Amino acid sequence: MSAGEREGLIARIRQIRRVTEPSSARGRPSATREDEAELRSLEGRVAHLEQLVQGLQDSVHRESRRQGDRIADLEARTQPAELAKTLSEDARNRGI
Repeated sequence: MSAGEREGLIARIRQIRRVTEPSSARGRPSATREDEAELRSLEGRVAHLEQLVQGLQDSVHRESRRQGDRIADLEARTQPAELAKTLSEDARNRGI
């Protein structure tokens, strides 16, 4: 990085600091009762949404396990040895 580029970068950083500094230096006025009520309301809504998301995650997990078990069962039933055994039993039951 050349000296000119470095000086330009430093100047931009200083300019950004000047622009953002006054707003942060002023501070925030104390919260009003309306702000506090709105904050409590939002906290309640977020808590409710978190519960919904957890319920959804649990439901997706249960369904995923159910589908995984079903696929494993189908794979086991279609293994050549198991398939031959099942076909043989079916043939005996039908009298073939």
